[in-house]
Amino acid sequence: MPEADVTYADVKFSRSKARENISSSGDATYSEVRISEREQPANVQQGGSSRRSKVTSVVLLVFCLLLVAALIALGVTNFINYKSQDSLKEENEALRKHLSEMKANSSVQPTCPPPPSCPPPPPSPPPPETQTQTCLKCGAGWEEHGGKCYYFNTNRTSWSDSRASCRDLGGDLVKIDSREEQEFLVRKLRGLMEDFEDKFWIGLTDSETEGRWLWADGSPLNESFWSGKEPDNWNGKNPSGEDCVRMGEKGGAEDLKCWFDSSCDIPHKSICEKSAETGSYVCV
Repeated sequence: MPEADVTYADVKFSRSKARENISSSGDATYSEVRISEREQPANVQQGGSSRRSKVTSVVLLVFCLLLVAALIALGVTNFINYKSQDSLKEENEALRKHLSEMKANSSVQPTCPPPPSCPPPPPSPPPPETQTQTCLKCGAGWEEHGGKCYYFNTNRTSWSDSRASCRDLGGDLVKIDSREEQEFLVRKLRGLMEDFEDKFWIGLTDSETEGRWLWADGSPLNESFWSGKEPDNWNGKNPSGEDCVRMGEKGGAEDLKCWFDSSCDIPHKSICEKSAETGSYVCV
């Protein structure tokens, strides 16, 4: 028992000692820990505030840079638009000026510098003299040649009826006065004849006196263009013989000789003639 007490005492002492030590050491440690805990939040708060301040500054700086960049881009865009508008205005103004010059040039005749740089204008042509000339004129259906008008009647009638038709038109059966006139008529009849017997009456007859050939106006025959042995006064069809003259050769006449005496009652086409009208006409 005594040993147990001693042992207990020792143990108790030891515990007490140890407790004191623990207490003292624990108090010291606690004090130190409390002091550390009190000092540490201040440092942590200061560090966090510093970091937040730095982040905020960086964000503000980036935002400011972006804002400045946006303002610069907006300014550049406005400047480009302004320049484009100025360029368009200048082009429109130049176009208006060009159009105005074109209108002015079209309405104003070009002028030349004074001589000798600009040649003198050519002299004006003299007024046409055709308006004062006396021209020959034929009516509709008539053809002018050598101062006469000719009408080629394609209706087949007797010699006397053919002459009456010509007189109704203001003329008479043709009177051939020259070789040139005969040549003109032969050339025209080639295109009008349908066959070899399709001939045309002319104004020549010996009905008053046999063998004495006169024109319809009563003038005697001076130059003739009889074909072969014509006139022969053949009376095979008409006992009174052949007292009127027809002309034409479809295949062409040798030396223009294509006159034939024939019965005046046989129907043929005819050639009418009259003088061309004279007056002041515009001649071309």
